[in-house]
Amino acid sequence: MKRLHLHVAVADIPSSIPFYAKMFGCAPTIVKSDYAKWQLEDPRVNFAISARGAPVGINHLGIQVESGAELEEMKGRLDTIDEGVIAEMGTACCYAKSDKYWVNDPAGIPWETFHTLDSIPVFNNVQDGEDACCVPTPLATVLVASITKKSCC
Repeated sequence: MKRLHLHVAVADIPSSIPFYAKMFGCAPTIVKSDYAKWQLEDPRVNFAISARGAPVGINHLGIQVESGAELEEMKGRLDTIDEGVIAEMGTACCYAKSDKYWVNDPAGIPWETFHTLDSIPVFNNVQDGEDACCVPTPLATVLVASITKKSCC
């Protein structure tokens, strides 16, 4: 079964956790100094926030799968909509080791499909002060450009 994944960049983790805990009616399942995650069953969503220097707002969206077979099925879907699928196998991000495929949607929002393999003790494999974004650089560049455009609903 698949689970929707939403990752929002926030300015401050400690002041953001109470808002989301009240909205979801529960405490986060993981809390770090720069990251928090709610693995919710109702609605079935993996919701994460982080304060790692990314622009505040939606960082990326995704679909978490439960098996390698489901991940390959999702990759097949991505291949039919975008030739620029970026693969990351055994990557470290968000305190987890995962296999992932990334694409940008037409609005420039990065989407990941991923299968979590294990938890790890660090956010990712870079030192503090280095680029600490999980979104692959080519996709993050498109997102930053789309954020800086003026638009209105």
